[in-house]
Amino acid sequence: MKERREIVDNEDELSVRKQCDLFSIHRSGLYYKPQGEKPDNLEIMRLMDEHYIKHPTAGVIRMQDMLFALGIIANHKRVRRLLRLMGIM
Repeated sequence: MKERREIVDNEDELSVRKQCDLFSIHRSGLYYKPQGEKPDNLEIMRLMDEHYIKHPTAGVIRMQDMLFALGIIANHKRVRRLLRLMGIM
């Protein structure tokens, strides 16, 4: 899919709409720029990584409790998403 998006060219004689139709991709995908993680999430990930090295059996709830003890309020969904992003879960 990424290769097809790179083929679409504004300078081509075919319009971008026609090119997208031919390659079966959405035009919105051409203009989307993915956002990186926010700095506060990166800090939470760093803290969870340090805790995971010391306590490798800690799960989502224990990570959430550890963050709460440090004064960071993060719900279990956010903790689980970040752990998956880190490749721990």
